[in-house]
Amino acid sequence: MDVEVSHLTKRFTLKGSPAVFDASFVAPSGKVTALLGPSGSGKTTVLRCIAGLEPVSEGRILLGSDDVTQIPVDKRGIGFVFQAFALFDLMTVRKNVGFGLEIRGTAAADVRARVDELLGLVQIGELSERFPDQLSGSQKQRVGFARALAPRPKVLLLDEPFGQLDSRVRVELRDFLRGLHQATHLTTILVTHDQDEAMEMADQIVVMHQGRVHQTGTPREIYDAPRTPFVAGFVGGANVLAGRVSRGRATLGSLSVAAPADLPEGTAIRAIVRPHDVKIARAVPGSSVALATITRLFTVGPTAKLQLTLPSGDVIAVELPRTQLDAMAIVQGDLVKVDLEEAKIFRDDYVI
Repeated sequence: MDVEVSHLTKRFTLKGSPAVFDASFVAPSGKVTALLGPSGSGKTTVLRCIAGLEPVSEGRILLGSDDVTQIPVDKRGIGFVFQAFALFDLMTVRKNVGFGLEIRGTAAADVRARVDELLGLVQIGELSERFPDQLSGSQKQRVGFARALAPRPKVLLLDEPFGQLDSRVRVELRDFLRGLHQATHLTTILVTHDQDEAMEMADQIVVMHQGRVHQTGTPREIYDAPRTPFVAGFVGGANVLAGRVSRGRATLGSLSVAAPADLPEGTAIRAIVRPHDVKIARAVPGSSVALATITRLFTVGPTAKLQLTLPSGDVIAVELPRTQLDAMAIVQGDLVKVDLEEAKIFRDDYVI
């Protein structure tokens, strides 16, 4: 079932700025859509509006062809997994998972069968009689997934479900969630500020900033073809350089790249350059090409990360294979030649 968010605006006060403004996107049926953005971007507010936990100020929420904007939360057929686990401390795992079915009046035998099925699906069947304080963070979140799935929802909403877990457990649960999605094929919307999480798990990403949707696309489209300066700078990490268009080139201090054909001469611009798109080589004495000083250098496994200071004073980050760094035999403090392989160019006064 598709989930369509159409021109959604959400205000918490009559005179205040909206938390979400004119947001539109479609979460495709049977796919995972990630709402990605920094804290305060409006992504959780959108999720709560979809669930029916927050009233919509303007716009519509559709589940398939049904407009559910004014439908109560308990009538929408949506499962919700929270960051904070939100388990009932005085109930066993089995009771937590079956609670939603019991309050709907489901027969005891059917509740027992559904809970057994779900505990097997989330791989914690042996923990059915434990209480939440006897579980690890990973186990608690698996209970949360099982509880959300118990009433057979049409859509699954996940609000930073791994936010309280350490990095190793987060990776483990990503694998678990991918397997769970393959087993259920539920339309799933995941809120996260973690780019790796979004890129790895989602079929589609909706990038949000300051309450607005900046871009919707596949992970590859978001990374390779960002449509706004924010998306280009937020997703994947990037250097931001200021400059102007001169003779068909984006001149960025001592560096330059080809400028988009639609930008007139003299246009003030911002260039978004990914660290792996900065190319360096040992400096040649007397060379007229752009030079920079290595002001920081360290290695992380097979990757070398450098900080370069250009003659303009701009500081840029560079990433390259450690083997390439070793072959150049350069160290912190050395001068290097600098070139830009690619840059995303935007008008300096760009607004969404």
